Amino acid sequence: MTRAKVCGITREADLRAAVEAGADAVGVVCDVPVDTPREVSPERAADLVAAVPPFVTSVLVTMPDSAAAAADLAGRVGPDAVQAHGDLAPDAVADLADAVDAAVIKSVDAAKPERAADYDGVADALLVDSVDDAGGGGTGETHDWERTRAATRDLDAPLVLAGGLTPDNVADAARTVEPFAVDVASGVEAEPGRKDHDAVRAFVARATGATAERGVEP
Repeated sequence: MTRAKVCGITREADLRAAVEAGADAVGVVCDVPVDTPREVSPERAADLVAAVPPFVTSVLVTMPDSAAAAADLAGRVGPDAVQAHGDLAPDAVADLADAVDAAVIKSVDAAKPERAADYDGVADALLVDSVDDAGGGGTGETHDWERTRAATRDLDAPLVLAGGLTPDNVADAARTVEPFAVDVASGVEAEPGRKDHDAVRAFVARATGATAERGVEP
């Protein structure tokens, strides 16, 4: 079964909606050098992470300059996992994994999905996402799912698929790529930074109900 992560949580009401919809993970965005309505302060991130119930994974999404910076932020926020965007090299990701009491997810630009192999065996999971010129996600743009599937099918690390996913396309995406999980932010928003709770429910239901068999509706 494909798992679902709802990212860019800024409000407790949206956190509750994601959990009630059956999301396996929720993400909070903090300390990123891009302009996004989903970014929260470290203090706010810590409060939201603390509100995540047991058996749901809390994910800190950040774009660190270094492993040390990411580890320091993770220590302040206390997530179950750290999702690192940007240009951290594989050895820096390994340093981050050693420094935190959390799983480490490394994001890879969907324009170069082959780079995921560089982090296989280093990160606990790999995320392929459509990114903007500054390297940030949440663009709302889809990418070539067939290319992503071909580039990542032999990886040992679990694959998380992101980039332009919505309730309308997530089942097709999951069947095409067969990822461990899918990740949504802007695709379930009523307005930037605020979730549409009906869309969240539909996304999670269609993502987790999708089957890897092509052409079978969830």
